[in-house]
Amino acid sequence: MRRGLRTKVVRKGVYVPCMGYTFQVVIDSADPHVLADWWAETLGWQVEEQDATFIKRMIAEGFATDAETTEHQGALVWREGAAIHPDEEQSPDRRRILFQQVPEGKTVKNRLHLDLRLGGDDPETVRARLQARGATVLHSGRQGPHTWVTLADPEGNEFCV
Repeated sequence: MRRGLRTKVVRKGVYVPCMGYTFQVVIDSADPHVLADWWAETLGWQVEEQDATFIKRMIAEGFATDAETTEHQGALVWREGAAIHPDEEQSPDRRRILFQQVPEGKTVKNRLHLDLRLGGDDPETVRARLQARGATVLHSGRQGPHTWVTLADPEGNEFCV
């Protein structure tokens, strides 16, 4: 086994991989709350609620400042981040995308992007709907019988449909 992989011993000298690691995808953003809203609508996911009572307590106890918060859609939230997930189940293992605020804008092509699987939805209808909501078409691709369109979200992050 390679170093770094979690393993367990099933008998002396025999190792098998344990369950894979869970992860979240993190996307740098100028305005994480607005981008989280956009992606939640795009994926049919939900924006993760933030606990205003906890945020206020962290400020009162000196662990945070008012400058680290903002108001978004009438709720007190942490300024630097917003997350989305596909369901309401609270679990550390659930799928999650975190949008984190960064000071610099996007300047080059992403080295990682999301491919949206559309199920039975018509790709042209989906593309038009995304464009109407602020996505930009970058180019179309084809490999054998497979076709896709590469778009950018409102902050320029590439993704394909």
